[in-house]
This record gives sequence, structure tokens and C-alpha cells, in this order.
Amino acid sequence: MSDNELDGAFGVFEEPTDFLPPPPEAHFADYEREYVSKESDSQNKKVQLRLVGKSPLWGHMLWNAGIYTAKHLDKHPGLVKGKNVLELGAAAALPTVVCGLIGANKVVSTDYPEPELIQNIQYNVDHELYGGKPFSQDSNDRKVVVEGYIWGNEYEPILSHTGGSKFDLIILSDCVFNHTEHRKLLRCIKDLLANDGKALVVFSPHRPRLLDVDLSFFETAKEFGLAPEFIDLVKWHPMFDEDPSTAEIRSRVYAYYLTHAKE
Repeated sequence: MSDNELDGAFGVFEEPTDFLPPPPEAHFADYEREYVSKESDSQNKKVQLRLVGKSPLWGHMLWNAGIYTAKHLDKHPGLVKGKNVLELGAAAALPTVVCGLIGANKVVSTDYPEPELIQNIQYNVDHELYGGKPFSQDSNDRKVVVEGYIWGNEYEPILSHTGGSKFDLIILSDCVFNHTEHRKLLRCIKDLLANDGKALVVFSPHRPRLLDVDLSFFETAKEFGLAPEFIDLVKWHPMFDEDPSTAEIRSRVYAYYLTHAKE
């Protein structure tokens, strides 16, 4: 077979340039605030969030835990109003946006510094809190800021937004499934939580067989001088329609506070 014939033969098996489907596009999810108190700076009830098309970091969905957290904050605006708030693992940043609407003094919204994810959080903050005006260096006076952050790293990029002050409220919404990161998350809470502050930890057990490991987060918290307080357990439609035998566990949304343990 000649070289030209060989090239033609192998060409039969080459993938056409449009063989791979295009990546999923960003899409939008609507959220309506059910509980808007008179204390809230904004009475706006409708929130529209852009979600990335696909994310290995789970920023492409509006999670039950995030919705529960947003509702809890609106029900208890005193946790937020005039306070410094940190959100870890913000994803689409619904709790961040709600904190801005309630009237936090400062919100630092963080997630892993993957460009598309951070840009999407910034988009949601810009469009839901600042009329679509994009962030710029002239926006340093904003009360809600976005920062890429890897759990366990230096805190200076976070604390620079509060002038070094610690946080009255730290939000973790669907973070505890990262079992290898439990100790890093707890160290962040211990080090960044104000003396009289609270961490709000909300999660669903997406892997039912590992529920005990999820819940071990709150036992491990005691090693860091943090006291867990159970708040609530509700059951909503699970995020994924899979094995019906595990649907009841996957429908659960757990909520806890963590505070500094009293000596």
C-alpha cells in the first residue's frame, strides 16, 4: 500500500472536528425569597443566578443546602445585618447574594480559584446587587466582594477586605462532603470566626453510605475548640433521582451552628 493509500486508510478513523459535543452553556436558576423582614436593606424578592454550564467544583447547580441557607438567613436577619460575613465554597453564591440584600457590613464570597467559577460568582454579585455594573478596582468600597481561596491557605487575602477584623458569620453550604478537607475547614472557622460569632453549616448527604463521615465533621469540630449546635433537619426532594432505596437519606438537609466553646 502506498503512503497516500495509508494516509487515506487512517483518515477513515479520524474524528471529525465537530465530533465532540460542545460544552454545556451557562444557564439560569430563579430563587424567590419567602421571608423578607423589615430589617432587610432590600425588599427585592426575586433572585436570578447564573450557573456555570458544567463544573467539577459543583458550581453548575443550585443546591438544596444553598436554598435552605438562604431561607435561614432571611428568617434570622440579625445573623447578617451590619455584620461581617464569610462564605466558603460559595458555588453560585445564593447565600452571599441574600446577605448582601439583607444588609451585611461586608461579605467575602469565596470558592476555589478556578477562573470560570470565580467569574460566575462575580457575575451574580454584580447583577443581583450592583445593577449589572462589573467589578473594577474602583469598586473597592463594595460591601460584597469575591475572592478565590483554597481552604488551608493564608488568610490575608480574605482579611484584607475587613481590615483584619474576623467574621461574625461564616457560611458553609454543602462543603462537608469534602471529607479530606474537614480539618482545613474547621481550622478556617476557628481562626476566622469572631469570639461571639457563629458558623452556619448546612449539608445534604449525597452519598448515603458516607453519612457518618459527613456527621463526623461536628465531632471533629470539638478538637478545634468549636461547639456544635444542631438546628434543624428537613426533607426536600433529593438533588438526584437515582436509587429509590436511598432517597430518604438523600432528601435530608441538616443544619448546625458552630461557635467557640466556652472555657
